[in-house]
Amino acid sequence: MNRFKLEQIIPYVVLSIIGILFVLPLLWVIFASIDPNAKQALTIPSAFTIKNFTAILSDPTNIRSFIIGLFLSLGQSILVIIVGVLAAYPLSRYALKYKKPFMFTVLFMTSLPITAVMVPVYQLFMFLNLQDSLIGTMFFLTASGLPYGIWMLKNFMDGVPIELEESAWVDGASIWLCLRKVVAPLMIPGICTVAIFTFSMSWGNFFVPYILIQSPDKFPASVTIYQFFGTYGMVEYGKLAAFSVIYTMPAVILYLFSQKFMSKGFSFGGATKG
Repeated sequence: MNRFKLEQIIPYVVLSIIGILFVLPLLWVIFASIDPNAKQALTIPSAFTIKNFTAILSDPTNIRSFIIGLFLSLGQSILVIIVGVLAAYPLSRYALKYKKPFMFTVLFMTSLPITAVMVPVYQLFMFLNLQDSLIGTMFFLTASGLPYGIWMLKNFMDGVPIELEESAWVDGASIWLCLRKVVAPLMIPGICTVAIFTFSMSWGNFFVPYILIQSPDKFPASVTIYQFFGTYGMVEYGKLAAFSVIYTMPAVILYLFSQKFMSKGFSFGGATKG
């Protein structure tokens, strides 16, 4: 009996420890952002201030970096959804000869580390004269997110009954019309799920923009945050925490508005309920 109770308690203890390890850094970010004398240690501020947020929001460089980050992340999400749906449709609906090897290739590419391809990608950008280009960077981010997008969208599309398309074909609808009017609306939970994850991965991507963009005035927020780490170990902790709080807002807002679609998407139930 004691052993049975112990087996029940251990998972909760482990989860509690993991939760504390996640909560403590979040508390530091919140407290340090309103602390006029923020330090590296987690302490409750003796006085509260909004000067850290004012300093961040009054700097045109920071505002520009947020706008550039939104441009790259939203652009990548939209392109991944459009291209991913078009690529997932034949994989889901047609009996292609090399579909299985292709899907395994896509699955392999989802696990390929981005650092393994950055050197040839940088050389390709130099050859095509695309270095320091936001559009070129967004296209590469889109290409890197497509394997995951295609794999997920194909699975979601498999949940849409093909009988609905067959009924539309009998009424004279074309494949493009069926995809736009029948399949896509029923895939909204899956589309939202892929869009959220694509946006989150792009919004927090530091390495790719740092390598492909050379001009500091074109850096997104994920790279601009590095400016708060000065030389000789000097760090502006208050401004860094305030920047981090603002930096997390787009992803949090997107999740709050789309969590209903995400839960439906993960259950694979949204497509069949239409």
